[in-house]
Amino acid sequence: MKLYYPKVHYDKNYRAQVFPLLKPFMKNKEFTDSERIEMYGVSDKDFCFVSQMADADYVILPMSWNYYVKTKQQSKAKRFIHKANKLGKIALVVTTGDYGVLIPVFKNAIILRTSGSRSLFNENHQGIPVFIVDPLVKIYDSILLQTNYSKQPIIGFCGQTNDSIVNAFNELVKVLFRNVKFHIKLSHQLPQHIQSTTFNRSKVLEIIKKSKVLTANFIERKKYRAGVVSVSDRKTTELEFYNNMLDSNYVVCIRGAGNFSVRLYETLAMGRIPVFINTDCILPLPEDISWNKHAVWVEFNELDKLEEKVFEFHSKFSENEFKNLQISNRKIWEEKLTLKGFFKTFLNNIER
Repeated sequence: MKLYYPKVHYDKNYRAQVFPLLKPFMKNKEFTDSERIEMYGVSDKDFCFVSQMADADYVILPMSWNYYVKTKQQSKAKRFIHKANKLGKIALVVTTGDYGVLIPVFKNAIILRTSGSRSLFNENHQGIPVFIVDPLVKIYDSILLQTNYSKQPIIGFCGQTNDSIVNAFNELVKVLFRNVKFHIKLSHQLPQHIQSTTFNRSKVLEIIKKSKVLTANFIERKKYRAGVVSVSDRKTTELEFYNNMLDSNYVVCIRGAGNFSVRLYETLAMGRIPVFINTDCILPLPEDISWNKHAVWVEFNELDKLEEKVFEFHSKFSENEFKNLQISNRKIWEEKLTLKGFFKTFLNNIER
């Protein structure tokens, strides 16, 4: 499969906004393929890039749409996509950040996004994972997955929560203010559902803490990453975060500021089972991953059934079957939700 992108679009000052697949290939000349594999898990043999758009199967807009908005270069991006359309090419576009930005409708573009509400976008908008460094290697210096099992399911969570009504009100006001700025054209960030995400997390955890059939294993923070700033303290809280997963069977995964959960991918990479609270999320590869088989799926408006759903899910498995599911979850992350695995699967799906 041949891919094309215009190198002249690349802006090294906004490297965080580069289309994810292109990052490993937009490096200095001294960057070797061995370094690429070690850093990104991708080789220059995995994907074929051509120098002419006409020769490509698919074309890639090199920077995120957020970048073109911020630098007032939307017309440049539009010209590229229209040129691709004239040549009968599908253009791949990404929007980044917690909220995403408004993107015009292009009949030949596929928009990849981590955030957003599934019900608000057509099928041209598709989910993309949050690409993380392998925690087994980064934290534990090992690729050996440690499986565990307990008769009574242990539910883990380490992160920011707040059950304060005052804090919830302040969060609501901030979301409302951001939404108003979008509607009066003072901001390009898409509006969000008006809610307090830290309060919602507290609400979910409280259900589990009160349960007689579930065991809670929670580390609740009042600030993101416990408010630490030093490198050593960040390493400590990161180890606590992953150790909490290691000591749990399940992990609560619910949205943060944006309508997506990084924790979902961290949980799968650790070979644990997500308790996924769905808030109208756009998940990647729904045709390839049977998400409700690899996670306890709970709609946000069904929180009263959370305890029942977790216990029912857990009761289906013998000890060996449960450990096999953990191994399967890790495998799904490796094969379909890493940078290489996702784009290999995604591009093959388009071709079909």
